Amino acid sequence: MLAETSSPGNKQAQRLLRLYHLYRLSVGITLVLLISSNMDNQLLAYAKDDLLRSGSWLYLVLNILLVVFWENTRRPAQLFTLAWVDVLLLCGLFYAAGGVGSAIGNLLIVSVAISNTLLRGRIGLLIAAVAALGIIGFSFLLSFSQPTSPGDYLQVGMLGALCFAAALLVQGLTRRLEVSENLAQQRASEVVGLEALNALILQRMRTGILVLDDQRRVQLANHSALTLLGQKNLDGQLIDDYSPALVERLELWLNNPTLRPQSLKIASSGLELQPSFIALDQGPNHQTLVFLEDLAQISQQAQQLKLAALGRLTAGIAHEIRNPLGAISHAAQLLRESEELNSADRRLTQIIQDHSQRMNRVIENVLQLSRRQQAVPQRLDLKPWLEHFVAETRERANERQHIHLHIGAGDFNTLMDPNQLTQILDNLLRNAWRHSAMNHDQAQVWLELFVDADSQLPVLEVVDDGPGVAPDQQTHLFEPFFTTSSQGTGLGLYLSRELCESNQARLDFKPRQGGGGFRITFAHGRKQS
Repeated sequence: MLAETSSPGNKQAQRLLRLYHLYRLSVGITLVLLISSNMDNQLLAYAKDDLLRSGSWLYLVLNILLVVFWENTRRPAQLFTLAWVDVLLLCGLFYAAGGVGSAIGNLLIVSVAISNTLLRGRIGLLIAAVAALGIIGFSFLLSFSQPTSPGDYLQVGMLGALCFAAALLVQGLTRRLEVSENLAQQRASEVVGLEALNALILQRMRTGILVLDDQRRVQLANHSALTLLGQKNLDGQLIDDYSPALVERLELWLNNPTLRPQSLKIASSGLELQPSFIALDQGPNHQTLVFLEDLAQISQQAQQLKLAALGRLTAGIAHEIRNPLGAISHAAQLLRESEELNSADRRLTQIIQDHSQRMNRVIENVLQLSRRQQAVPQRLDLKPWLEHFVAETRERANERQHIHLHIGAGDFNTLMDPNQLTQILDNLLRNAWRHSAMNHDQAQVWLELFVDADSQLPVLEVVDDGPGVAPDQQTHLFEPFFTTSSQGTGLGLYLSRELCESNQARLDFKPRQGGGGFRITFAHGRKQS
């Protein structure tokens, strides 16, 4: 039966228990004051004085002890004992006070009701049964020692029935309140979860988002907005102090919302941003939602769409060029083998063959753009794979090309298409060796594999000791057909970045003193469903 009770393990149950303690103490104090002021002689005509006085003091003292020792009890057995003792004591006081006329039966109903908020099911009804039996039994005993009218028996029956009615009613109401409270807690938990999800989505969005109040004070700024504006924290700050150009465009938009705001350039990062504004409300606390788009990313997306169409167009042209180009190259090779040519003519044939090969590489890259296969990522441990790749590369390299490998500690599992990774590293290595050879007789490249401390993602850096890349050229490195070498096609780095992105990796250029470097940031080694 105790297993059917519910322990008050929440704040509401603790408040009900304190109310029960307070109620019993109030009843005990009232009874003691009543018998001490001799008012019981006037109010309780059939009371047994000595028994009532002793019972009232016993009720008060015992409840004080129960409050002291069981103030915050959560055990069902202790709660049952508490309610059972209270009902028995009140039944005894009901007998000592003379029965129905004392009105102590009403106190029993209140006590049964409060105890049923703490004890549920049949155990709560057992308390009501004890109270009803006590009222009926003691009323029957009193009928032998004092005159009793038929109306008294009716009141006794009503009191017993009210004990059960109070228990059932309170249990029903408590059950409903619990269902409502659980539903409210579930809804609150869902709201908190949605707020956390919205905050996470907001922070992970690539679009910069700002919320400004009517004083242009920043109320919210996501991570992308802080990155684009080159700031660490803007909460509570006036945007006027950090981006006057943005404020100028905001004021123009407020005067004429139909105008498209002009782009603005951030001096610290050199980024060009396209702002757009939305009014969140029209009340006195006017708020404005600001979106910041990196024009470089928008241009890159447009460039990819344009190149996709261009790739399909040039694929057909490339097929038509390869055949005559092959014939030209073969004819130049045969002509060079002729013994009648002098050195100047041989030099001309060599130029024809070199440029034919360069044109063929351009055609190969263009064809690769048009028929690029979809990546097939595999779970890859970069450490052994990279060691095997470096060993094979050293065998193919000439005596002037050197490669150094350093692998740090950590988990280097990722998802990557190994064939496409080979193609990416081949492009980066050729590029690094070419730049290193500009400054040194021996071309050297360093490969460094480590785990990024912030993102915990595997990172591979390809570093050379060449002259580096001029700052004005760094923003164009990954554009197609952009090259700093007369022998380059301008498609190697563009293809490498495209292949990285198709494998959920990222390729970036990292300028450094005494050379240059490219960094590949790999994805986690978990397959996405």
